[in-house]
Amino acid sequence: MKTRQGTSGAVSGSRPSRAQGRFHRRSGPSGAADDVGLSRRHLLQAALVGAGGVALGGALSGCATPEASGSGRTSVMIWDLFSGGDGALMQEMVGAVAKANPDIAVDSTTLAWGAPYYTKLAMASSGGRPPEAAVMHMSRLAGYAPGGLLEPFDLDALADLGVTQDHFAPAVWEKAQFDGQLYALPLDTHPYIAFHNPAIAGDAGLLGADGRLAIAPGADAFLDAGRAMAEVTGETGVSWGYLRDPAGCWRTFWGLYNQNGGGYDLTPGKPAELDERAAEEVFEFLQEMVDGTVAAKNQDGGAASGRFMSDRTGVMFAGEWDLPMFRDANPDVGASPFPAIFDQPANYADSHSFVLPRQARPDPAKREATYRVLAGLLKEGLTWASAGHIPAYQPVVETPEYQELTPQRDYASAAEIAVFDPDAWFTGGGSDFQTRMGDSMTDTLSGKATPASAVTRILGEMNRFLSQPSPA
Repeated sequence: MKTRQGTSGAVSGSRPSRAQGRFHRRSGPSGAADDVGLSRRHLLQAALVGAGGVALGGALSGCATPEASGSGRTSVMIWDLFSGGDGALMQEMVGAVAKANPDIAVDSTTLAWGAPYYTKLAMASSGGRPPEAAVMHMSRLAGYAPGGLLEPFDLDALADLGVTQDHFAPAVWEKAQFDGQLYALPLDTHPYIAFHNPAIAGDAGLLGADGRLAIAPGADAFLDAGRAMAEVTGETGVSWGYLRDPAGCWRTFWGLYNQNGGGYDLTPGKPAELDERAAEEVFEFLQEMVDGTVAAKNQDGGAASGRFMSDRTGVMFAGEWDLPMFRDANPDVGASPFPAIFDQPANYADSHSFVLPRQARPDPAKREATYRVLAGLLKEGLTWASAGHIPAYQPVVETPEYQELTPQRDYASAAEIAVFDPDAWFTGGGSDFQTRMGDSMTDTLSGKATPASAVTRILGEMNRFLSQPSPA
């Protein structure tokens, strides 16, 4: 039986399976997670959780307030994976929080993004000597919380600092849960959205009175809009690069699949299940879109971005993190949630979140200071929003200052309809799962294979992952 999934990622009409977000935490006699020691076995397991066997590596860089030793201040170390502009913004936020908390010395350390980061984090948690907090893509939570590599947040302690459930979009808060407890504190929502060139969209008659992109719901309406923009540009209407961008393929597919009501079941020991007809309909739409007029055939991500930034297409599918690049090319660039192609509003997204790696010897003073630092960083979300990210802490989104940010305010509602990667230990940002899913689609998107072929290949790859026991 195929399950159907709503926009929050929960399956409607059936009891959620473990793979759909309700895991069972292994516990010892006391009910706490089994102790994780420094044994070779646990370290190897941690490496597998982090990278699926990828070797550990990556450069580190840090920014710290003066050393706490001998100063009477409490030190808090935070690992993150932010480089470039995001890294500079995070350090600005850390500086502001440190200034507001002079009794805390914040040590912010940046590691290389990708599998090496998650491997190092898993091994540090397994060894019992991790940083006080770390940044994690929330889509990776299912590979860490069930194995006792993370500790849950104390909701009362967060509430004392002005951080409560009603400050977050429900879909985001739900994804941050495991076994009824909060294991991730969301910093942002970063969705896969639609950027647009206002001049091209306007000439094609696709802007509303408020200047925002106005395309009627439905596949036919979107394809017609793409053709109208192609007439304006003389080339194509929509930029989407699927070659050599498996993560982009997966994000587009999974968002549309959820729009089409598709569900899933990824239960270990059972064959993977998708709504195969719903998935085929997504590929039928995408094949029709990459017809050489609506969108270019056989195009990679770099070429798609180049077309959009040189005014040769009117709409671009991309992550909101590309806003700075697109705005440099076109200061008037607009953006909106992903177009409504199918019946259920849904927008693929992930979330940078703070987690509490498991400490072998928790220090109450450090934990209290950590909560203060993390709550402070959430409240610095306006700085984070300048890069395009949607602050997860909604009081920031509701401020007049945020509402003056364009186009950020125009796609902020994408957080309300966010759908995340399926819950399984092998899924999530930077994982081999996304790469293998995207690679399964390229022949179909290039017109070399049928929609049914892509679905068969996806299920086959999912089954290969499910055949491997979870290291946690």
